Amino acid sequence: MRENMEKKIKILGIAPYEGMKSIMTQLAQEREDLELDVFIGDLEKGAEIVRRNSYSNYDAIISRGGTAELIGRTTHLPVIEVNLSVYDILRAIKLAETYADLYAIVGFPGITGSAHLLCDLLQYHIDIFTVHDTNEVYETLQTLKNQGYRMVLCDMIANTVAKRLGLNAILITSGSESVSAAFDQAVKLCRSYSSLKEENQFLQNIIRSQTNNTLVLCEDGEVFFSSLDEPQLSPVLDLLKKELPSSLNKTTHKFFKNIDGTLYSFTGQKVSFNENSYIVYCFSATSIPIASSKYGIQYFSCEEAEDQFFYNFYTLPSSSSNLLETMDSLNHSTVPVMIFGETGSGKEQIARSIYSKSQLKNNPLIVINCALLSDKSWNFITNHYNSPFNDSNNTIFIKDIIYLSEHNLRQLLSIIVDTNLCQRNRMIFSCVCPPGKQLPTPALDFVNLLSCVTIYLPPLRERAEEIPALSSLYLNMLNVTIANQIIGFEPEGMKMFQEYDWPYNYTQFKRALHELALITKTPYIRTDHVAAFLEKERSHITPLLQQAPASPACYLEGTLDEINQKIIRLVLEQHNGNQSAAAKQLGISRTTLWRYLKYNA
Repeated sequence: MRENMEKKIKILGIAPYEGMKSIMTQLAQEREDLELDVFIGDLEKGAEIVRRNSYSNYDAIISRGGTAELIGRTTHLPVIEVNLSVYDILRAIKLAETYADLYAIVGFPGITGSAHLLCDLLQYHIDIFTVHDTNEVYETLQTLKNQGYRMVLCDMIANTVAKRLGLNAILITSGSESVSAAFDQAVKLCRSYSSLKEENQFLQNIIRSQTNNTLVLCEDGEVFFSSLDEPQLSPVLDLLKKELPSSLNKTTHKFFKNIDGTLYSFTGQKVSFNENSYIVYCFSATSIPIASSKYGIQYFSCEEAEDQFFYNFYTLPSSSSNLLETMDSLNHSTVPVMIFGETGSGKEQIARSIYSKSQLKNNPLIVINCALLSDKSWNFITNHYNSPFNDSNNTIFIKDIIYLSEHNLRQLLSIIVDTNLCQRNRMIFSCVCPPGKQLPTPALDFVNLLSCVTIYLPPLRERAEEIPALSSLYLNMLNVTIANQIIGFEPEGMKMFQEYDWPYNYTQFKRALHELALITKTPYIRTDHVAAFLEKERSHITPLLQQAPASPACYLEGTLDEINQKIIRLVLEQHNGNQSAAAKQLGISRTTLWRYLKYNA
């Protein structure tokens, strides 16, 4: 009896977001009465993780909200829910205080009941809407959007739906006190809960008899057991589900498959247990060389593009309404688009948004990053039969066209015109414009010849009044990913943020928030931390941008080698040391540039 009471409770944690996983892991390390394995998964994904691990000798499962409810329907193990406390709701309300537009609290009774109590006690005037099942969430949020609401404070289910509807959302995250209470409840419950399952012994026998990875599938393709970690499982599982019909018709089934450059050797064996049939797959993996690489070319799905845009800083409607209206007007058109603005102004995120709302969103978004293209990549997209330029009904985003050489720019423009590329695909281009400068001539050639719609992205310094609201939105995302509970800035610190000119715009802004969030251990980001960060930025970045450009005549002084050296150094500096980009602009190979720098150092 004493031995049983001292046995550690084994808990499977299903966290709907990264921050909750970190909190659960940290608290579990501080306890001696439990062991914790925690994965990230929301709703159906969380339930699927439980099904895959249902024969791993866990005593209980801990999750949150709708995910916990769904898991409870799929397992016989006790499921303990991490309840949202009034402190969790209060933190979300404090984050929303800087938001100028109409917002509301939306959630199940467990959230809205506490929210009503909290608002009554503190005399907060916030609209609160209660939903009772997942089917009500979409209808409720759509109604709120039609009524002019622009942001919601909500749980993970409503947070996901809000993204699809274009609403801003602050996720009500669970604090350490709520997770700790769930651990206490799980330990108390499991001290009196002990039952063994025959299936566990069955799986243990399989594991002991095999030396390779093992995956057991039911006849319907559900995972009965897996020896793989969660990140490794998905690509293998997708492949084996396709092979399952063949395996069920054979006693043994051996085959080889290449998955992302790795060669897998599979052996499937049909076995019976409790009058049911299962396929036991044993397999090993061997790395093999990848035939070719397409540097600078990426493929994205609509879901991936939407996730990228959701935390973009143009989702606030107040000062970007003209931009949002322009983007909405492009939804039912395939006209080419040129996006331009300063470095870090969010051009790629806007391109992703245009794609995710277009008629072609069910087909891939292909991003061609001109700054990263190698000669091999360029040859692939211009000459290969499998080039995205030879396909149709896709969205092709050609990013930073100014990095292409003059020859490649002419070739690209010729291909687009000669092959009717704009009629077969949606074409989006982007170009960096230095502060106060006009659209570069190569970009103007594309705009005029292809009749592009132009979208100008203003720098962050022109939206200084919105920096508090922008900070709250991004800090909420950081709270989810790095397990912090930051409410905002000390007033003087926020004033410093608003007065800074942000030469690298949103890229620099996000980096600043991320660095400050990592070092902040209090509810508010301290003013002295902000001052130290901005001083570091001014010392290392701003002086480079404020240097007066040299007179053209100074580059013509000296010998030919000296003139060449000055020009190469100037171009290299303009590209922040990127030798590939500098070589492209100079019209020479990267090897030639490297040799010249070496011999003239």
